[in-house]
Amino acid sequence: MPCGTSHSRQFDEVPEGSTVTRKLATHGLANRRESNFAYKITAMRIPLFHVDAFSDRPFSGNPAAVCPLQAWLDDGLLLKVAAEINLSETAFFVPRDGPPGSGHYDLRWFTPRCEVNLCGHATLASAYVVLNLLHPGIESVRFETRFSGTLAVRKDGEMFSMDFPAMFAQPCPNQPDTLIRALGPGHLPATVLEANDTYIAVYENESAIRNVRPDFALLEQLHPFAVSITAPGVDGDADFVSRYFAPSYGIPEDPVTGAAHCSLTPYWAQRLGKTSLHARQVSERGGELWCEMAGQRVIIKGSAVLTLKGTFVI
Repeated sequence: MPCGTSHSRQFDEVPEGSTVTRKLATHGLANRRESNFAYKITAMRIPLFHVDAFSDRPFSGNPAAVCPLQAWLDDGLLLKVAAEINLSETAFFVPRDGPPGSGHYDLRWFTPRCEVNLCGHATLASAYVVLNLLHPGIESVRFETRFSGTLAVRKDGEMFSMDFPAMFAQPCPNQPDTLIRALGPGHLPATVLEANDTYIAVYENESAIRNVRPDFALLEQLHPFAVSITAPGVDGDADFVSRYFAPSYGIPEDPVTGAAHCSLTPYWAQRLGKTSLHARQVSERGGELWCEMAGQRVIIKGSAVLTLKGTFVI
């Protein structure tokens, strides 16, 4: 018998106007009022901002959720919030030392499955929230991270300029067969590099990048590696293009991946003989990045736009 059916039949057998019915109704109402009152007292309300990063218009770029906190929650609860929001990244930040508005925070990023070491678009989205919404009077912000050191972000005209660590890709000594099969039939990459648990497949032209139809189940087998594919841009419109896949982290295809450009920028800067580059990620949503080599650092610039703000209640 389906759950609940027997209870329904029991109540159906009680006369509509009986004392039993009135007592049950009164008791149920009292319980609901008591439960609602307790919920209002114990519910936690977290500010929530939805920001499209690496774009100057809604419905493009990479959407990130940003949740400012006053103190850290349990890691398991942070992951549950990120899973409930279900974007590629949710950023949480907590104020550090100094008065309110000092622009100094601890920052962490979570996919729907796990915490990650570095995320570009959610850092950009967090800077947008701090510098444009919470403290519009300041020009820069510093984020202390658990795995990637201090990340500084400043306003740069209509964009934001992020100071990230450079990661120098090396030739992949043992290119896995699964990688090539996962990237599907068609053009083969000219070379495969690796950097920071990411395989970088370099193709000869942009059309090859756009035409890749990956097998996400095979890509997931490459864990802990994610996969970036890249090629020169067409006719100087962009210096280089890319796409990024990380299904084992809950991100089949990331719309725009700032962190991937920490390794793509050094590679293309050396190959093209220039230190300032215009990059485009050619996912379905698409996004634009302006990247510059600065010694052992990479400066990544991009725009952002707010599309939603509200409250997450737990």
